[in-house]
Amino acid sequence: MDRRHFLKNTTPVLLLLTNGKLMIRSVSELVSSHNKVKFRFAVASDGHFGEPKTTWESDYNSIVSHINQQHKQGRLHTCIINGDIIHNDPAMMPLAKQQLDQLQMPYYVTQGNHDRVSEDVWRKTWNMPFNHSFVLNKQVFLLATTSNEKGDFLCPDLDWMRSQLEKYKKAPNVFIAIHITPVKWTEYGTDCPEFINLLKDYKNVRCVFNGHDHDQDDMKEREGIPFLFDSHIGGSWGTAYKGFRMVEVMDDNTVATYILNPEVKQNEHLLLERKTEAVK
Repeated sequence: MDRRHFLKNTTPVLLLLTNGKLMIRSVSELVSSHNKVKFRFAVASDGHFGEPKTTWESDYNSIVSHINQQHKQGRLHTCIINGDIIHNDPAMMPLAKQQLDQLQMPYYVTQGNHDRVSEDVWRKTWNMPFNHSFVLNKQVFLLATTSNEKGDFLCPDLDWMRSQLEKYKKAPNVFIAIHITPVKWTEYGTDCPEFINLLKDYKNVRCVFNGHDHDQDDMKEREGIPFLFDSHIGGSWGTAYKGFRMVEVMDDNTVATYILNPEVKQNEHLLLERKTEAVK
């Protein structure tokens, strides 16, 4: 592959450094300076399984296939499905799970405002509560609901979040996944100042993943905390493409993250080739 062509077409990578600073680098710079990935995962949201007049079945098939392809190219330790798995109808929940069960790596889910089921139904479906934490390879994940059975927009449960942050305050990295944006940056966000104030006291919180805002695929910052958006994998509105976010923790604990637009075959190939290089 021509190197100039490679540099021209690769997606920028956001680096979250261990000192808290944020940097944008090209893929080539990342490969040259951080060539060992120790932990790798994907974040996807907003599949809206069952939404009328959308291509929800093929959307799920496509994204599951592309995430599995990433796993084949370089192991994914986990995948987070960050809310709005279905579109209101509780009968769609087990059908959506059948689709997600095709993922070839462990995956975890958060509740979105369109996942309108009780916590009892949620537990029976996913074998986890609305608020759930887990640890993989010393990487801590806090997954919290920001809605309820009625579909209200809510802030995360502060008592639960505080207890988890305190429990894992000595962990090298804490990643938080919530569906609804906790700052009124976007049309559908909601302000959660107490949540933000809580997070800023825990310096090992590397970033917060948001779903919900289908038209957002970038990073916003509050109190030095990166909030990362991942576009959408389904639904009737949003970015022109349906994609997901990749996250990689390097040996030096730098976190690299970027969006994949998997239907753009050229970019998919370049990024996959880059991942193969990095994992060697």
